[in-house]
Amino acid sequence: MLVTVIKRIVLPLVALFSLIGVLAFFLLGPSKVALPNGEDARVVYVVDGDTIHVEIAGQTYRVRYIGIDAPESTSEIECFGREATDFNRALVAGQRLRLERDVNETDRYGRLLRYAYLPDGRMVNEVLVREGYALARSFPPDVKHQDRLRDAERDARQARRGLWGKC
Repeated sequence: MLVTVIKRIVLPLVALFSLIGVLAFFLLGPSKVALPNGEDARVVYVVDGDTIHVEIAGQTYRVRYIGIDAPESTSEIECFGREATDFNRALVAGQRLRLERDVNETDRYGRLLRYAYLPDGRMVNEVLVREGYALARSFPPDVKHQDRLRDAERDARQARRGLWGKC
């Protein structure tokens, strides 16, 4: 008799409360970060500290992060170049990113010029600079977020993070 009551009343109640909990999590959980307008892309390869390959709508493109310059690790090895590449790889490899354009579509090498945003809203360009894996560099006319990147570099320098404490 008791087993029958449990099956008929308690189990459906547990299922109902579980469903309510899941719905509450999705409806009342943290709000999604507003990302800028741009292309959605998936990172398929990390070239170095400031260049990646992404897939957009089935096509693969090379992307150069706007407003930063990471130490080299491909044609020559500069101080902190390997670390910059490794950090960029750990940050974005396999990730879905939102890419934001500034003024120019591409650079002279045919790479897309973009600010890149992680799903949590952090700008990849800024994270690389703030953690000391890249320098803020202005390449007019693509300067939309240059003040933000310069502030990140100032913070990294003062804290002697990354290349600022090693090179």
